[in-house]
Amino acid sequence: MAYKIVKSQCTACGACEFECPNAAIKFKGEAYIIDPDKCTECAGQADSPQCVSVCPVPKTCIPA
Repeated sequence: MAYKIVKSQCTACGACEFECPNAAIKFKGEAYIIDPDKCTECAGQADSPQCVSVCPVPKTCIPA
């Protein structure tokens, strides 16, 4: 399963893009998106999804 970013809550701060070890997060339009084909939920690289841990807005990076 992959994570997704709730567009209406995304502040476009960019913190998640630089923390993603799989380069699955890109800026598109007015917000960031997560490529579900690249997202591994940081399995094997971190204890939890890094986008969730750095996002300043709670519940913006959520399971898809």
